[in-house]
Amino acid sequence: MTKADKVTMSRIALAPLFFILYSYPILSAVPTVLLLWILFAVIEVSDFVDGKIARSSNEVSDFGKLFDPFADVLARLTYFACFAFSGIMPLWIFVIILYREFSINFLRMMLAFKGIAMGARPGGKLKAGLYMVSGMLALLVASLERLAILSSLVPALKIIVFAAFCAAGLLALVSFVDYLLQYRRLISKSSNQ
Repeated sequence: MTKADKVTMSRIALAPLFFILYSYPILSAVPTVLLLWILFAVIEVSDFVDGKIARSSNEVSDFGKLFDPFADVLARLTYFACFAFSGIMPLWIFVIILYREFSINFLRMMLAFKGIAMGARPGGKLKAGLYMVSGMLALLVASLERLAILSSLVPALKIIVFAAFCAAGLLALVSFVDYLLQYRRLISKSSNQ
């Protein structure tokens, strides 16, 4: 494994820790919330860092092009599952995102069988940014509820979180169409060679 792949692997290792801590808090509210924010930040920052490391050390590989999005999906679906089942994220949006992510991974696997690696698309990167922002807003709501502070802000924040998740769901669908078109282009190009 390259250095970048090891950073990517950290997301796979940290995602279950986030789930356990969020769903089964064994600590009091303050340390739990603090640790959730640290895990969330490390997961999101590692997504940025692994790509930087791979490009700067010239370690971009077909394996990394598949491994990185897999780790992203695993981590983000983990915290989205936490938010959906605690009522912060609408379950129907979670299902849209879940289907989108598994469908993209299926397309990538189909291409991998042909020896083609499909990297991230611009819409996918924008979607990832919106996933991060909506996740951060949802974690803010969860944190305020756990800490029982600023309760008067929570209803307004929930409306903002709902709008962010709706935007994330819509962008997930739009970027899926883009990936589907790219898949068709790559398959067509491979057939013509």
